[in-house]
Amino acid sequence: MELQMKVAQAVHVLNHDTESSNRVAANQWLVQFQQTEAAWEVATSILTSDHQPFPSDFEVEFFAAQILKRKIQNEGYYLQLGVKDALLNALLVAAKRLSSGPPQLLTQICLALSALILRSVEHGKPIEQLFYSLQNLRTQNDGIVAVLEMLTVLPEEIVDTQNTEISASHRNQYGQELLSHTPMVIEFLLQQSENKFQGGLQPNERNRKVLRCLLSWVRAGCFSETPEGSSPTHPLLNFVFNSLQVSSSFDLAIEVLVELVSRHEGLPQVLLCRVPFLKEMLLLPALTGGDVKVIAGLACLMSEIGQAAPSLIVEASAEARALTDALLSCVAFPCEDWDIADSTLQFWSSLASYILGPDVDGTNKKNVEGMFFSVFSALLDALLLRAQVIS
Repeated sequence: MELQMKVAQAVHVLNHDTESSNRVAANQWLVQFQQTEAAWEVATSILTSDHQPFPSDFEVEFFAAQILKRKIQNEGYYLQLGVKDALLNALLVAAKRLSSGPPQLLTQICLALSALILRSVEHGKPIEQLFYSLQNLRTQNDGIVAVLEMLTVLPEEIVDTQNTEISASHRNQYGQELLSHTPMVIEFLLQQSENKFQGGLQPNERNRKVLRCLLSWVRAGCFSETPEGSSPTHPLLNFVFNSLQVSSSFDLAIEVLVELVSRHEGLPQVLLCRVPFLKEMLLLPALTGGDVKVIAGLACLMSEIGQAAPSLIVEASAEARALTDALLSCVAFPCEDWDIADSTLQFWSSLASYILGPDVDGTNKKNVEGMFFSVFSALLDALLLRAQVIS
């Protein structure tokens, strides 16, 4: 209790004392404290115990979560199995206990948890143990928030290339074991996308959390674990697409769709069929109202669709023409910088290369070139107009 009180006082001095000498002294003490063996127990107690010698304090709890994350990253490999199990359970208790607090605190706890799992995967079955605990946690009050955040953070370890202390083979084993639980995660996310009022979350907040979690799993390669061809028809795709029509979830929905398009062959064709809807319902109102966020997001998504499947674009179907027309509108949109126009450059370049390359047969090449001559002429006109407006 005495050490906990000292930690709380030092954190308060570090963050709020007006005397710089006091802040320096508090920082030095806290740095030294983090190196001690006692820091494990003190930090764990701060996060898990309802009986503290000081009032609940976000700054102190956040510091405790950071201590555990750093110590796990630096010393986690060397902990005994029993200690790792106890620490795993303590972090689960902390995540549940503090799930209704500031989101940054829950994220730090989940980062500590994922770091511990990564450093335990060679011995025992920590991922299996964790998912068993998550099944129980999701049935408890406010447990959904903690489960969503844990499931968001866990796959990030797979794609984290900055952490060089973890070997590629070790990270690969972690990824394989984690992704083996994809069906359960996808089913859980689908349930959450359909349950608008549950677990203390408002619909818009819930949707953002579901999208963040889905994005994390898509980046980790989750749909490589699902049957081939099922991704384009998966019910979650409709949820993501519908989220484009909600301002608070638009940006995350764009990120998810861009990731999916770049990873799954059947998806560009599915989304190309929806481009006319996107153009009429979202892009044209955004162009009229000057909504840069929506214009930029749709330009990025439609460029990705076209770039992933140039063979569909050169067929010049109504949907393909809607896509090129929409992107021309984005390029011509008068904004202060070139970011939106730049985001479409790779699409126009890949389309031109495809038309002029060997993939278009000789008998059809002239027809395709003729059809798209006017498109590229309009692109040049739009770029010249933009240059004149800016200059």
